[in-house]
Amino acid sequence: MAGDISADGSNSGPLDRFDRAILVHLAVDGRLPITELAQRIGLSKSPTQARLKRLIGEGYIRGFRAILDPGKLGLDHVAFTEVKLSDTREAALAAFAAAVLRIPEIEECHMIASSFDYLLKVRTADIRRYREVLGEKISSLPHVASTSTFVAMETVRESHD
Repeated sequence: MAGDISADGSNSGPLDRFDRAILVHLAVDGRLPITELAQRIGLSKSPTQARLKRLIGEGYIRGFRAILDPGKLGLDHVAFTEVKLSDTREAALAAFAAAVLRIPEIEECHMIASSFDYLLKVRTADIRRYREVLGEKISSLPHVASTSTFVAMETVRESHD
């Protein structure tokens, strides 16, 4: 039956309460030692390790990384850039998306259902550097027809995924 627990404590079906607890705890602290994680979810170490390995293998956990403080790195300026493309056929979208991945200042890129095509989150040291990135990199991306910028004045909440 789907969802049954096997002898090693792993789950053979959809996520159960132990899997979900692992995900919740690791989302808060990805460096949580396996013994502490096991204790928190109420399983022993071996089944917890098996579940963690499966969750990684199945793509529920995409990776572990350090979350850096952009302010301490001198990257305080955040701008959101609307991008309108001159061509929205699949080849043009793919060319734009591939080129975006080569610009390190672009933290996020989302295709949007709106009067524009993409929304970019761009992080730089200051407005001067943003202007350079916009003029030299973003505006020269494939099929860019126009851009519009919104500068963040304060960040209230930010995702760390």
